[in-house]
Amino acid sequence: MPKLGTPTGTLEVLRKYDFHFQKKYGQNFLIDPNKLEAIVDAAGVEKTDCVLEIGPGIGTLTQYLAERAGSVIAVEIDQALIPILSDTLSDYPNVTVINEDILKVDIARLSREKNGGKPFKVVANLPYYITTPIVMKLFESHAPIDLITIMVQTEVAERMQEGPGSKEYGALSLAVQYYSRPEIVAYVPADCFIPAPKVGSSVIRLTRYEEPPVKAEDEAFLFRLIRASFNQRRKTLINGLGNAEGLAVTKAEAAEALRTLGIPENVRGEALSLEQFARLSDLLCRRETEKKTPAERETKETAPADRQTKEKAPADRREDE
Repeated sequence: MPKLGTPTGTLEVLRKYDFHFQKKYGQNFLIDPNKLEAIVDAAGVEKTDCVLEIGPGIGTLTQYLAERAGSVIAVEIDQALIPILSDTLSDYPNVTVINEDILKVDIARLSREKNGGKPFKVVANLPYYITTPIVMKLFESHAPIDLITIMVQTEVAERMQEGPGSKEYGALSLAVQYYSRPEIVAYVPADCFIPAPKVGSSVIRLTRYEEPPVKAEDEAFLFRLIRASFNQRRKTLINGLGNAEGLAVTKAEAAEALRTLGIPENVRGEALSLEQFARLSDLLCRRETEKKTPAERETKETAPADRQTKEKAPADRREDE
């Protein structure tokens, strides 16, 4: 039985190690057993699963995961928590703790070394300040991950599943929906944490697609286009794309592409669906290719796959501020 997950158990561990919360890591520890069970239930953790947990803290959620999973790989950035985790997880031989920044971890390699290359299930209580970079890291790593169940700020969770036309719809919405099917499965009030955050949290389940729901000829260009479309939300899409650095799209080219697709020229990015962005990306990408010299085209076609992956623009980091 897990020993953590209550105010008493959590405070006892914090006092024992004289632990001080570090604001830079966005540390808020969950103290509600019902919510912890709900997270593990939502992730569908079974004995055949290897779970990748990001930010285990003092090991609260880790204990619940270890009770059900075959194995748990917990990646913790805070060195001060490693001795605590050695204590709180001492009864769980199926847990491996790695003291590292998840943004620097080669997740695909970790899967090969710890899980025989089979898919992870990712479960995490993510710090609010770094939600988007971590989510995009998980998607863009191309590591075998079939399900991501994370607790994030409610506002961010809602953005992830928003559709066109909403002021909350943006680059993060499109990126998440390109890679997965998002579903909020639980709401967690602030008083379920120590220390209590200023806002509520939600558990969102991101079920990975085997193939994206739309096809784009150049995925990297698609994400550069999406980012440019939301960098200046008050501007029309044409102005946003025409002013974007590194996109090489003129306002005239953007206007012509919109006309070809039958989309009004005064449209803003928040009005376009993922499918429309993919079609717009294909049109503009072809025209960008046509403008290049044969030598430049040859260079792009022969670029290493990992280099092209790194060129993909992440969702706008303003989404989780």
